[in-house]
Amino acid sequence: MKKSCVLVSGGAGYIGSHTTVELINAGYDVVIVDNLSNSDMKAVEGVRQITGVDIPFVKVDCCDLEGFRKVFEQYQFDSVIHFAASKAVGESVQKPLEYYRNNLTSFMNVITLMREFGRPNIVFSSSCTVYGEPEKQPVTEQTPRKPATSPYGNTKQMCEDILRDSVTAYAGLKGIALRYFNPIGAHPSALIGELPRGVPQNLVPYITQTAAGIRECLSVFGDDYPTPDGSCIRDYIDVVDLAKAHVAAIRRMIEDKNKSSYEIFNIGTGRGVSVLELVHEFEKVNQLKLNYKIAPRREGDIIAIWADPTLANTELGWKAERTLDQTLASAWAWEKHIRGMK
Repeated sequence: MKKSCVLVSGGAGYIGSHTTVELINAGYDVVIVDNLSNSDMKAVEGVRQITGVDIPFVKVDCCDLEGFRKVFEQYQFDSVIHFAASKAVGESVQKPLEYYRNNLTSFMNVITLMREFGRPNIVFSSSCTVYGEPEKQPVTEQTPRKPATSPYGNTKQMCEDILRDSVTAYAGLKGIALRYFNPIGAHPSALIGELPRGVPQNLVPYITQTAAGIRECLSVFGDDYPTPDGSCIRDYIDVVDLAKAHVAAIRRMIEDKNKSSYEIFNIGTGRGVSVLELVHEFEKVNQLKLNYKIAPRREGDIIAIWADPTLANTELGWKAERTLDQTLASAWAWEKHIRGMK
């Protein structure tokens, strides 16, 4: 049987690079495209080092239809995993037009070219932000979507709708949207991980940079929420487990011909962990003390959300396996690796 090839857009990014590793481990060929606007060739080199495969990389902006078309002309692949997008919630509020232009145009270009070249399968990188502030926990795929609280969240909802409508209208196209919860951690090799530019927008890189002395103090935004310890609750999923969910989604589209042409899956652990719980667990696992303070609530933060991953467990045959302790140890190992610390 000929090896199936997957195009990974945004493959030099955090989740894209880890997914590329897992695709290669599962026997797929991969082509990476990325414009490197918010990512780094170090991630591609890390992937090559981990896998021992000289993966093709094309520097192209998915918003550039003609430039992107050349990738479809040059490489034969059946499936696309689309990560390429701007992703900072706060920044999207400041720069809505940039977010709508980049995230919607790139996704429509992917589908346009898939139709043009007869490439059938697409996995879309969606987000639990589509649920807003849910009324009941945990959330299932049937939990109603709420109006988005940011342009970033809105682009995720709109891309899901574009995918659903495209699959309905265009015969031969199949799509799966994976709604991720909060990806954290790094590859166990410490050769790839989350590499934020400037001040980290996400909690764990801020924790690791504080532990490494790059940030003076970690702010925990709010300790007066209606939760057991007053801090927000999230479903933190190991990035390697998340990457494996994409492999399961690709396998399902290629092998299970009778499945629905458009499906949605929650990708989380099913366990809610508070911000303060995560901070203390990081301290315990890595045997260090973090300098942190309680700061005022941050605008736009929801109180609590965690997944019911039953559908992904049963239908995709996937489940989160790595423990929170393993994940937090991997995040610190990666931070020490990039800082040249022992």
